[in-house]
Amino acid sequence: MGRRQRRGTAIMKPSKLARYLPTGRHAVIGIPFLWLFMFFLLPFIIVLKISFAEADVAIPPYTEIYQWADNKLTLLLNFGNYIFLSEDALYLSAYLGSLQIAFFSTLLCLLIGYPMAYAIARAPKEHQTVLLLLIMMPTWTAILIRVYAWMGILGNNGLLNSLLMGIGLIDTPLQILNTNTAVYIGVVYSYLPFMILPLYANLVKHDLSLLEAASDLGSSNFNNFWKITVPLSKNGIIAGSMLVFIPVVGE
Repeated sequence: MGRRQRRGTAIMKPSKLARYLPTGRHAVIGIPFLWLFMFFLLPFIIVLKISFAEADVAIPPYTEIYQWADNKLTLLLNFGNYIFLSEDALYLSAYLGSLQIAFFSTLLCLLIGYPMAYAIARAPKEHQTVLLLLIMMPTWTAILIRVYAWMGILGNNGLLNSLLMGIGLIDTPLQILNTNTAVYIGVVYSYLPFMILPLYANLVKHDLSLLEAASDLGSSNFNNFWKITVPLSKNGIIAGSMLVFIPVVGE
């Protein structure tokens, strides 16, 4: 009988490997971090390594950036790619142009999205879900189809020019396509939901009793909004701006 108990105890005893494996909450939290490491951080590290190497006719088609010989590590970093980027005006202007478009697109999304998110957050609760659904519906359509739709609207013979010429505001079609204006319209239209959702998630949690208390003390509606609502929505503004600015720079 004692021998059976000892065998049972040996079976139930956790192995040394199990002691170091994450369990419970740590395992759940570790899954998205593992995903980010595998598909975002690791590819970035590989690209960063290649950027410091030289092109070579080999497999892989670049040289190593370090060498281990005689128990000594030697770095073989090549900064030629970065020097080339800094000296070539074409790459520099393209990158600065991307930053400019991303900055102003984020600003436009914030100026347009904040009032929309505020209106949804202050709407009756039974209407908020429908309003959010209307905001998200355009994202259910492929981006290529939406681009072609905007080309049909903004073209020389498109809906916008036809409407303006029909009511007599212009005599000749406006050249909107292939301009920065068309780029801003397309980017803001595509990424506006990603600004509205974080702002709504923040604004809907605000304690309205703070605004009522400020009004009772003689504060105007503008002061209530500027000194209470806007500071409290800082986290939503930061989150929405990051969700818009980062992918727009990549485009």
